Amino acid sequence: MTNRTPPPDRTLVRWHEHSVQRQRGCVVWFTGLSGSGKSTIANAVDALLAERGIPSYLLDGDNVRHGLNAGPDRLAAEYGETFARRFGLTFSAEDRQENIRRIGCVAELFCNAGLITLTAFVSPYRGDRERVRRIVCGSSGTVPVEPADFLEVFVDTPLEICEQRDPKGLYQLARSGKLKGMTGIDDPYEPPLHPELVLDGGQRPVAELAAQVLGLLAQKGKIPASNA
Repeated sequence: MTNRTPPPDRTLVRWHEHSVQRQRGCVVWFTGLSGSGKSTIANAVDALLAERGIPSYLLDGDNVRHGLNAGPDRLAAEYGETFARRFGLTFSAEDRQENIRRIGCVAELFCNAGLITLTAFVSPYRGDRERVRRIVCGSSGTVPVEPADFLEVFVDTPLEICEQRDPKGLYQLARSGKLKGMTGIDDPYEPPLHPELVLDGGQRPVAELAAQVLGLLAQKGKIPASNA
């Protein structure tokens, strides 16, 4: 078992150990350029797991921006401009870092609940992804953790194919100068150095890629081999 070693605490916040020993799930972290196929593949994996009766949940980059990580424009009407500026997340480098940190914390909670948690985020910076790996694998009280609790899946799709797909029209806006800070255009994407799985998102069919992810989950002991 791994015990949480909290930092020096000056806010009277304490970690409370849980009485219930929970079965850990895992976090499958899909990363890649916008348009690489992350959400499509993650949805396919989610559906396959549901068919097999395996509990899972998908955290999608766009969906969490509607609530948990909403931007200032979404928060202002209900909470006011001051609140929205303080807590709403833009797409600045700092806010994108906070976006991933929040998702990492939520994913770790879902993992502790025994779910296979699928996430589909560009998450362009290695440092942010490694911090999430530490959140997931470096916690958490009475729950045993292992390296396989965090599985980084790189959807490796060439930029030119992502631009051809351009499902949200972001690349077109970036190329025309109407959108700044677009990953792959004027903001860097840092591919994983040692991902648990690399998917060819440019050439292979979605069903084949989803099957590869299930194979990884079976290999890591997260689902029965018969369900892969």
